[in-house]
Amino acid sequence: MNVNADDVVWFKSTHSQGGSECVEVAWLEGGRVGVRDSKNPTGPALTFAPAEWSAFTTGLIDGEFLRPPRAC
Repeated sequence: MNVNADDVVWFKSTHSQGGSECVEVAWLEGGRVGVRDSKNPTGPALTFAPAEWSAFTTGLIDGEFLRPPRAC
């Protein structure tokens, strides 16, 4: 799915520190969610179906993506 930047409003998380290494999110038609690199707003964007986005955000909340400590 191509994302036309003129048709959507991109935003950063309220938890963003305002640095240059952020992602931006946009709510798209059909309940899809767009994600792009804030440093490259004209570059490619990923799009997710509603169920995919829900699974991802649930995984974030549940700590599913935290790395275990490295063994020394």
